[in-house]
Amino acid sequence: MNLDLKNKNALICGSTAGIGKASAIQLAEMGATITLVARNAEKLKETLLELPFQDGQKHNYLVADFNDPESLREKVTKAAEGKVFHILLNNTGGPKGGSIFEADVTEFTKAFSQHLVCNQILVQAVVPGMKQDDYGRIINIISTSVKQPIDGLGVSNTIRGAVASWSKTLANELGPFGITVNNVLPGFTATDRLDDIVANAAKKMSKTEKEASAFMKGLVPARRFAQPGEIANAVAFLASEAASYINGINLPVDGGRTKSL
Repeated sequence: MNLDLKNKNALICGSTAGIGKASAIQLAEMGATITLVARNAEKLKETLLELPFQDGQKHNYLVADFNDPESLREKVTKAAEGKVFHILLNNTGGPKGGSIFEADVTEFTKAFSQHLVCNQILVQAVVPGMKQDDYGRIINIISTSVKQPIDGLGVSNTIRGAVASWSKTLANELGPFGITVNNVLPGFTATDRLDDIVANAAKKMSKTEKEASAFMKGLVPARRFAQPGEIANAVAFLASEAASYINGINLPVDGGRTKSL
């Protein structure tokens, strides 16, 4: 099975923590040259030092804020002018939780811009190079909510579903060019985002965070939360040559929590 990513360039969003960082490290270990993308320059510099470079890669980073789509477009278009990005990982922090009925309209427009609009900008910048090299892997970190909506995440459920539909449509259009488009759907994963979810759950249930955490683990057949590296393993496989005939799928990596097929 060919998992070698030597001579491949990867653009990894949200790459200074959690799933994005774990994915950057995993792809670098497989030989890819990584361009980190996040809004905090200092954290990007720190993460850059953690990337393996045993295959002589020259990793770098791009400071970009998904709250400013036009600035993102300018920066990523410039970066793609001198380099072919064979792998794109779309990964952005989720919208804040809460009831969908009580959500302000601006929460939807902000989340739509940060997730779908910015994903579209990134894809339009990198796909010409993917077509040129007849190799492309677009991987979107979304949520299991695209299969089974999650209570208390009204805006997120809505936007994640939109991104999944966008992705499936894109997979159909780009398949003839050696480009695959797939979604990874993490379950409960030990990240800062999960800490917030546990805290909100504890408040809602009038329990301690420890009790809320135990309750949430009980919802997972594996009886534990995932580590970011376990999600990154799925990303790494989908980025490889071995996954060349996997296209347009939603892949839950959730320890079996999602009940739908």
